Amino acid sequence: MLEPHPDLTLDVIHGLGWIYLILAAMNFTWAAYVFRKGAHFRTGLGGLLTHPQDVPSAAPWAVYATLLTLAGVGHLVKNSDPETFIIRLPDWFKNVIDAAVASPQIYFCISIVGFGLVVALRKWLVKPTVAWTLLNVGLLFLALSLTDYDFRQIVGKPDNVPIVSMLFIVAFFTWLYFKRAVENDERIASGRPVLEAEHNDKVLVWPDLVYTELICMVVLTAVLVAWGIALQAPLEEPASSVRTPNPSKAPWYFLGLQEMLVYYDPWLAGVVFPSLIIVGLMAIPYIDFNKKGNGYYSYQERSFAILTFMFGFLPLWIATIILGTFLRGPNWNIFGIYEYWDVHKLEVLNNVNLSEMFWLNWMKTSLPVAPADAGTGTKLGYIFLREWLGFAAIFAYFFLMPPLLARTRFFSKFYARMGFIRYMVFANLLLWMAALPIKMLLRWTVNLKYIVGIPEWFFNI
Repeated sequence: MLEPHPDLTLDVIHGLGWIYLILAAMNFTWAAYVFRKGAHFRTGLGGLLTHPQDVPSAAPWAVYATLLTLAGVGHLVKNSDPETFIIRLPDWFKNVIDAAVASPQIYFCISIVGFGLVVALRKWLVKPTVAWTLLNVGLLFLALSLTDYDFRQIVGKPDNVPIVSMLFIVAFFTWLYFKRAVENDERIASGRPVLEAEHNDKVLVWPDLVYTELICMVVLTAVLVAWGIALQAPLEEPASSVRTPNPSKAPWYFLGLQEMLVYYDPWLAGVVFPSLIIVGLMAIPYIDFNKKGNGYYSYQERSFAILTFMFGFLPLWIATIILGTFLRGPNWNIFGIYEYWDVHKLEVLNNVNLSEMFWLNWMKTSLPVAPADAGTGTKLGYIFLREWLGFAAIFAYFFLMPPLLARTRFFSKFYARMGFIRYMVFANLLLWMAALPIKMLLRWTVNLKYIVGIPEWFFNI
């Protein structure tokens, strides 16, 4: 069990000192790179200079790197009481962050809004200076957050360290895609060939590819050896049926599915949704009618496909992995990233089925229940009577929604180009993907448990 808020130790302070020195070295390198490019900006220094002057763009980065160096040295020479150390996050900031991420509604709203901003501001975000600034913000935020004990307990677990690195890797490759796509879109708009058309020299498998793979294999082996030496294997005590971990979590790559189990029955979250993800990815080449954007990066020519895929991957998959890894604590409650994982925390939920809402709350009567000696047919009739509204909602969603969408201006072109069969496959895959955020929203707003609840058959939607 995690201890509540012990003191900041000297070992942690000294370790952070090395992190700040690494950040300083990175930014000194960046300052030298910017200086070699010869970039300048005009400044009057707030009126201190009579006339604006050109200042090298490397100057702010050199100053920032110098400050990081001083911070790193200050951490390394600290040998007195750790409680007097002042370079740490203020409590009010941690409280604001915890209040935001500890609420699933706010957390997913932030993730969706952040995704929208990344797409909308892609031309600005792909600029090297902006990207480098955001990288520094992320690393500085991580370093300052490590001064909090509860944050260190969560992020520093050997199981969770790869997830932290994964977040930076996902951010980098998302940025790399948009950088290539934005440049190609500008080239297409100006009538120039795309980047891939200019650099399409053939490369032989032997020796070029095999030689590259050999180098990657050696580097990866060295990284894994260093990783195994630096971090202890996340092995726990032998499994016991009388003592289970709290929280009991799946491996990180299944945490997205485990998060779905909060909102859906196991047969849906554990079988249907994973199968649809695989089948949907297999079906993409057969339902895609857009011939543009194949073999080269582009956003403008494949905006709908890119938005659909990235929405399913970033807000609905990566965000659920982050939630399950860093925010789900004991009893599967949600905690802030700086919050103590208190096993006694209790959040009372009163989730009800749609049939209970209809009969008990709206009709002000009891649920239809078959007599104890009723036959199978009679029981089926009562079940369908009890759950008729849920069945009607499911039917309308999957069978009436696709043709209604086909009559809209946006989806009508998909129907015209795809035909009936391909369009129905496409529309249903899209509706299945949208079912997860819809069910999340219903749970958060009206405490809806199941749209169709048939515990007699272990069939719930």
